[in-house]
Amino acid sequence: MSISKYPSKVTLPESAPGCITVLDYLVLKFPLIGANTWRRRMNTGKVHDTAGTAIGPDRLFTAKLGVYYYREVTEEPVIPFDEAIIFEDDTLLLAYKPHFLPVTAGGRYVNQCLQNRLRQSTGNDQLQALHRLDRLTAGLVLFAKKEQHRALYHQLFEHHNIEKHYQAVSEIDPCVNYVGRQWQVENHICRGEPRFLMRIGEGDNNSCSLIRCIGQHHNKALFELQPITGKTHQLRLHMQSIGLPILNDPLYPVLQPEQPQDFSRPLQLLARRLTFTDPVTQQQRDFRYHAELGLE
Repeated sequence: MSISKYPSKVTLPESAPGCITVLDYLVLKFPLIGANTWRRRMNTGKVHDTAGTAIGPDRLFTAKLGVYYYREVTEEPVIPFDEAIIFEDDTLLLAYKPHFLPVTAGGRYVNQCLQNRLRQSTGNDQLQALHRLDRLTAGLVLFAKKEQHRALYHQLFEHHNIEKHYQAVSEIDPCVNYVGRQWQVENHICRGEPRFLMRIGEGDNNSCSLIRCIGQHHNKALFELQPITGKTHQLRLHMQSIGLPILNDPLYPVLQPEQPQDFSRPLQLLARRLTFTDPVTQQQRDFRYHAELGLE
């Protein structure tokens, strides 16, 4: 059994029809976790409010109540790749996330996530990821080191005041020259089926990416990608939309059958550069990861 050292939080909504107790709401919100599991957690003090007061199975539903709980899974996969701290000062920590490692706890992952690994190795329980990368994507992730700075850094991403640059590798027709070709992809991204997939659908454009080919060798090409917006799976969908899906993608263009994780075939997508004006120090930041994806 893996149990998180760090609590997760859910805030109760203004209303939840049919929910008389906090327990009722937790069962509704997390349908894969049974009522008996939540009762056991509550009876052993693993669910509490913002003040630290234990929440029992009979605690009445209260709008806007902050509920903290400790995630646990019976068997947690071990990711056999190491993260690395790229930069650190008084306010920020920049880390390299390897392929396959989630940024934060979720699903089957509790302690095997970048945030909890770094909290453990640095001793700083206030470390908070300021943005997300897909679990299968590698690259740079920015963390706030102090709670009082989180809101300012979150606004960078909310207001699109940060430039993000990625690299991706795709298979190509070796008879076609792609180097120097550029695309500006704009379309409407929405939920697909099953719901963890995204798709390009009808509606006003809500996503935009700039894509440029910067190299090719035999049947592979290297692309530089700049997402202007930040929709889930945006770059993977946009590469698919121009007929160049990212190499080793198990979701796009065709969802692959679930099978044991193959660590030898990582998704060829790398978050390589972040540039912004630091809202705390007013410094110009230009962070880059030194390595590139290979075409061999």
